[in-house]
Amino acid sequence: MANKQLGTAGIQNANPPLIPAFGIQMPAGHLSSSGLPQPYVPPGLDGSAGFHASPIYTSSPLANFHVNPGVIPTPTGVSSQINLSGGVGSLHDSPGQDKKSAWGEHKAPDGRTYYYNSITKESSWEKPEELKTPQEKLLSQCPWKEYKSDAGKIYYHNAVTKESRWTKPKELEDLEVVAATPQILSSLPGKPEPSSAIEQAMQATLASIELPPPPSAIPVQQPLPDLPVEMKKEPVPEPEKDEPQKKETYVFKNKKEAIEAFKCLLKEKEVPSNASWESAMKLIINDLRYGALKHLNEKKQAFNEYKTQRAKEEKEEQRLRAKQAKEDLEQFLLNSDKMNSSIKYWKADTIFGEDDAWKNVSERERRDLFDDVVHLIAKREKEDAKILRKRNIKVFSEILDSMPNLTYTTTWSEAQQMLLDNPRFTEDPDLENMDKEDALICFEDHIRLLEQENDDEKERERRRYKRNQRKNRESFIVLLDELHNQGKLNSMSLWMDLFSVISQDMRFGRMLGQPGSTPLDLFKFYVEDLKSRFHDEKKIVKEILKDKGFYIDISTTYESFSSTILSDKRSANLDSGNIKLTYNS
Repeated sequence: MANKQLGTAGIQNANPPLIPAFGIQMPAGHLSSSGLPQPYVPPGLDGSAGFHASPIYTSSPLANFHVNPGVIPTPTGVSSQINLSGGVGSLHDSPGQDKKSAWGEHKAPDGRTYYYNSITKESSWEKPEELKTPQEKLLSQCPWKEYKSDAGKIYYHNAVTKESRWTKPKELEDLEVVAATPQILSSLPGKPEPSSAIEQAMQATLASIELPPPPSAIPVQQPLPDLPVEMKKEPVPEPEKDEPQKKETYVFKNKKEAIEAFKCLLKEKEVPSNASWESAMKLIINDLRYGALKHLNEKKQAFNEYKTQRAKEEKEEQRLRAKQAKEDLEQFLLNSDKMNSSIKYWKADTIFGEDDAWKNVSERERRDLFDDVVHLIAKREKEDAKILRKRNIKVFSEILDSMPNLTYTTTWSEAQQMLLDNPRFTEDPDLENMDKEDALICFEDHIRLLEQENDDEKERERRRYKRNQRKNRESFIVLLDELHNQGKLNSMSLWMDLFSVISQDMRFGRMLGQPGSTPLDLFKFYVEDLKSRFHDEKKIVKEILKDKGFYIDISTTYESFSSTILSDKRSANLDSGNIKLTYNS
């Protein structure tokens, strides 16, 4: 049959076997209990984080197809060179290292075979090149690989072209012929010349395949699992149209899973707990899962276990239905407009006797539930009355707030007349039925609020007036500072000498008439403060004279004295009056 590329439609669960990522080390934690070799995690590499290579180099046949030269990523990021010498890939090891003896075959806990390198501490599901026979090495170079679908049908997949087919490709057949001929295998040197038509066809096929370049770096994607990672499954070819499709079958890992599948079938068919084996057979015999258990006694045993479990479930379902019926009746009564806290049971039975919600509950439970509902309704009515009272108080207070003519001096009789003229009050039926005591309390609270607002306004005005007085005093102090910096005001200044200057400033005028300290008081306080600095400033003057080497005698003038003091930067904050007092002392 001619080779024909087929799709995956029509084949269910036909996936290629999972292949562990090449070069990934298995964690030692899950192998130690079985006495398996312990993989080595190099220093600086987190053992919980693994390396995931690209699927084209792991799960596909290219994991065994060697490119010259190629780089195979490893968990530690070390590249291994691959050589096509003799048509068989080989890793370059350090001199004297026996690679074949380093690899060993072991069994995983699930029974699968894996290979472990005691030198490189590497684990792999794939058989290493060092352990492969010449036939296996030759077949590993072909991009076509054989897989088996879940239905048991063999198909072939090309990892390079992504082509799948049911028939065996010619390239693979040619290689199998070569591998089956010992004379041809034994004659293969490191890189032989084509010596036969089969070999020429094989090498031409391999040469015609355009392989993608290997990735230079593969990013780490997820933590390293307990065993070698099983990568993404390959696509499955679509069966040929002229080939009849096989009947779907179920494959179970163990007997426990088969029993669960059989019980699941009984549950899906809604087999009741009181059903006989014969009646159940009519419902399940045509389902494929009926064959999950091979023997009749196993099926009946699973059936009896299902009935026991189903009886418990039905009892629980009945309890839940009764509980739901009570909840439905409770909601029905609570939401009914005909129910109130004063209604009697006999009257409720007359009103609701024909309703399904009433009839679905037994008499005894219905009476108990009715009493509980009446109690809940009474509680709800009380809550509603409380909410209505709270609402009326809020609305009445809002109406009082919206009346501009209502002041803190308004009386209750005056307020009642204003309310009768307010349409918002007269058009609200709930407010007309409002308790008069509540209305009076609201009015009193509103008047107190208005009085408080009036007091707060007076307090704000008083504080504003005090703040302005304080600012006026601070402004006058700034005026005195300016006069002091200009040298017009010092510790020896008199009010009468500076009054003509101070009175011309508007900051002096703002001080007039306000209570508290007068401008004259502030002036005296300022001069006294300058005089209090005399002793400290006198020490500074003496230090300056000492540093300058200036000595005072009878002939020393004030001008030379002051010029010496002022020539030093420490005199910047000295008062001129204190300097004069120091000279006189």
